[in-house]
Amino acid sequence: MPLPRLTLPAPAKLNLMLHILGRRADGYHELQTLFQFLDYGDELDFAVREDGLIQLHGALDDVPHDSNLVVKAARKLQAEAGTRLGADIWLRKVLPMGGGIGGGSSDAATTLLALDHLWKLKWSEDRLAALGLTLGADVPVFIRGRAAFAEGVGEKLTPVEPAEPWYLVLVPQVSVSTAEIFSDPLLTRDSPAIKVRSVLEGNSRNDCQPVVERRYPDVRNALSLLSKFTQAKLTGTGSCVFGAFPNKAEADKVSALLTETLTGFVAKGSNVSMLHRKLKTLF
Repeated sequence: MPLPRLTLPAPAKLNLMLHILGRRADGYHELQTLFQFLDYGDELDFAVREDGLIQLHGALDDVPHDSNLVVKAARKLQAEAGTRLGADIWLRKVLPMGGGIGGGSSDAATTLLALDHLWKLKWSEDRLAALGLTLGADVPVFIRGRAAFAEGVGEKLTPVEPAEPWYLVLVPQVSVSTAEIFSDPLLTRDSPAIKVRSVLEGNSRNDCQPVVERRYPDVRNALSLLSKFTQAKLTGTGSCVFGAFPNKAEADKVSALLTETLTGFVAKGSNVSMLHRKLKTLF
């Protein structure tokens, strides 16, 4: 009898805003951010193994196999659950590394949810999210799969329902170091806390954007070009920048003009991730 298999997406996310309130004693930053998903992302295939091995296929050339968050997530879940089962995992990578759209974190979350099903662990969402947080601050939002206002280091999530426009996302060909941006002495670290309602009314910005623009001319150029057509923002610490459009036709029109010289894609904003929509149809 063939062993179970599963194919699932790992969607991108956008930080529609990012305010940094201060630095904690442990070196992490207190922040407020608004996460929304995109109907665009990586795809992973999973097949159960009975020998306990975790094997990633299609791994990235510049990321060692055992350092990939997919492998780390699988092994951590395996160890915590005490299962003897393993998995073959095939990763089809679309999302850029160092882009601020959650590629590695999303892949890790999809891995945890997939293997929870395939290994028949039946862990709660809360338990999976807690495990995901040990892999990265953005992993829990992908585990939960709902647009959210995030506080703390990004782990305190309040579900929200922002508008779901079409986005044009530009991908400057640079990888931004999050640690580098958060350690920059010129980074704003004293933004006052704001309420969710204020964020949804558009009272927001990305405190990392001035620092990234100063350090990465390619990002500054992409923001400048996109801002000729719509409000252009940085997602997370970048490098990706995005702008919202009321429909796909308008986003496609601007994309055709800008992607002659820049890499980018058009995708629909979604308050429920395409991963969770797929899981709902399967289970």
